[in-house]
Amino acid sequence: MVIKILGPGCPSCEQLEKEVREVVQELNLAADIEHIRDLKEISKYGMVATPGLVINKKLVSVGRVPNKNQLKDWILKAVNKT
Repeated sequence: MVIKILGPGCPSCEQLEKEVREVVQELNLAADIEHIRDLKEISKYGMVATPGLVINKKLVSVGRVPNKNQLKDWILKAVNKT
């Protein structure tokens, strides 16, 4: 599983990365987690606000930090599709 946090390093972006890492650890999953801070790279996803969350190449959240239950749901759905 590949998870990307898209954001230049704002507090919300850092919070999203922290929570994603916690959820992946709680679920005992293997995941490649990458925080993309380059604005040119972020713009490729067509986002208008950060942070953004990409799971297995699918943009699932933009402009907010989802709660842990939502993160778990998205991550588990992605695991079940692989």
